[in-house]
Amino acid sequence: MTTRGNNNGLGTLYGIGVGPGDPDLLTIKAKRALENVSVVSFTQLDDGKESFALNVAREAFQAVQPTLIAITIPSDDETPVESKTWTDAAEDIAGHLRLGRHVAFITEGDPMLYSECLLVLESVRSVMPESNIEVIPGVSSVMAAARSSGKPLVTHGQRLTILPRVYGIDDLMEAITTSDTTVLMEVNRDLLQALADREKLGLVGKVTYVRQASTAREDVVEDISKISTEDLDYFSLLIIRR
Repeated sequence: MTTRGNNNGLGTLYGIGVGPGDPDLLTIKAKRALENVSVVSFTQLDDGKESFALNVAREAFQAVQPTLIAITIPSDDETPVESKTWTDAAEDIAGHLRLGRHVAFITEGDPMLYSECLLVLESVRSVMPESNIEVIPGVSSVMAAARSSGKPLVTHGQRLTILPRVYGIDDLMEAITTSDTTVLMEVNRDLLQALADREKLGLVGKVTYVRQASTAREDVVEDISKISTEDLDYFSLLIIRR
């Protein structure tokens, strides 16, 4: 997605995917953009931990020392982000763009796959319709996890389903029976409960759990009965091959 305003004096807002965690997986185009921005924005959980995307991309823009804009969002998945959060961030970003400064909004993985990036871009476009916007794709954690598993997601003619999370056995059964491979992101306690009866699902030996693919903390588990709730991580997923 690329949009260009009529005023060449405006800065450009880049929506940049920084990949699954390994800084070496930043694309060349992403690095070039980060080396030429004046501002870097990112979402920051309210639990005080450093932004994952910021940690991945920091080396790429370290030399230019850009202004940092943290967009603080709840760490509790059940708490929705207030619309004012995105509006305030958009106004802040738009202020820099009007001064001709280039701004990067960085996000883990790819900006067009289950990302907050589109919320930011749409919010900026709402307050500044003439804005220049460019999206730079990134390596998705789905692709990185497939590499870690050592098996392809799908081959020629097969079907792939990617889900953000599953809350019950019926939803999971439907996805599995209609796809050759199902990827379940954001693995949580509800998902583990849905997978408890693996014999019923016929999933023994067909499920791979990957946590923090491409990072130093990467973990690949083929026997999901060994996964406890303590092992769960926001940056984890399951690959189920039928």
